[in-house]
Amino acid sequence: MDSWILPKPTNHLIQISKSEAFQKSNNLNRKNMEKILRRIANIVGTGRLFKFLFNISPMYRRSGGRIVAATNSLNYVKIKLRLNLRTRNYVGTLYGGHMYSCVDGIYMVQLINILGKKYVVWDKAATIKFKRPGTQRLFAEFKISDELIEKIKTDVEKEDEIDLVLNVNLVDQTGLVYAEVEKVIYISSKEFFKKKQLERAEEVK
Repeated sequence: MDSWILPKPTNHLIQISKSEAFQKSNNLNRKNMEKILRRIANIVGTGRLFKFLFNISPMYRRSGGRIVAATNSLNYVKIKLRLNLRTRNYVGTLYGGHMYSCVDGIYMVQLINILGKKYVVWDKAATIKFKRPGTQRLFAEFKISDELIEKIKTDVEKEDEIDLVLNVNLVDQTGLVYAEVEKVIYISSKEFFKKKQLERAEEVK
C-alpha cells in the first residue's frame, strides 16, 4: 500500500544525517589540525611555522613572493619578490599581478592570528599604484603595532564592525619605492558577524 512513498523522507533523513556527520568530521579534523599546529609552533616558534606554511602553500608560491621573516607574535612580517622567468612580464620587468599578489592576504592572516577567534577578518578592497618598473628584487614589510590592535578592539566593541585601512610599499634594498598598496580590511566581532549572516539569510527567504 503506497509503500513506495516511504523511502523519500527516509532518504532525506539519511542525507541530513550524512551532512551533519560530515560537518562534525570536518570540525573534528580542524580542531585536531589546530592542536598539531600549536604543538609544532611551541617547538619551532610561531613565526617560523607561519613562514614555512605560507611559503609552501600553492596560493602564495604562485605569486612569486616568499616570506623571509616573521616574528612569533606575527606583528612583523617581511616578504621578497624576485625578478625571474616566472615573475617577468612582456617587457622584462616584474609583472604587476605578481607585485600585488605577493602582498595580498598578509595583513589579513596576521590580524586573524593576532586578534583570535572572537573576531572575523576579511580583505575587502585594495588599490595599487605603480611608481616605477620593477627591475630587481623587491621587499615589503608588514607591521602591526600593539597600539593598533588595542584600537581595533576598542573600535569593534563600540561599532561592531569596522573597515581598517593599512598601507604597504614594495621597495628595493635601498628603500626606493616601486609600488604603493592600500588595503581595506573588514573586522567585526564573531558574534555580530553571525547575527548579520542570519539576518541576510532571512532577507533572502
